[in-house]
Amino acid sequence: MTVSTVAHLNFRGDARAALEFYRSVFDGELVVVTNGDMGVPVDPSEIDQVKWGQVADADGVHVMAYDVPAEQPWSRGQDSFFLSLRGETADEVTALWKGLCEGATVRVPLEPAQWAPLYGMLTDRFGITWVVDVAVPYDAS
Repeated sequence: MTVSTVAHLNFRGDARAALEFYRSVFDGELVVVTNGDMGVPVDPSEIDQVKWGQVADADGVHVMAYDVPAEQPWSRGQDSFFLSLRGETADEVTALWKGLCEGATVRVPLEPAQWAPLYGMLTDRFGITWVVDVAVPYDAS
């Protein structure tokens, strides 16, 4: 059996914009199902909000998202989670970093680190914090 984890991102009305942005960065396939598509009884102002959506690419990037209904509590939060984005090459990681930087706050610039050839951290324009690095084999010695 194969088990995988997928980040599930919760928004208040921004899920579609966030997923479209992530699709533009990762060149993945976008799927969006709205409350209206599902026939979910909601306030008319929420009919076009995302009930379920995802972006998945051929290289394994996969995020899911939805818009939390107005009657449920929701807060953007701060550092409640990070998304880890790891690549095999500096070129690959740098290209993704540049895409995510659009409208972002860079918390740690993408540069060599003690544990990785490249490492950086940013909070994107939707409030999601990404840690980005070039993956290297772990050496316990």
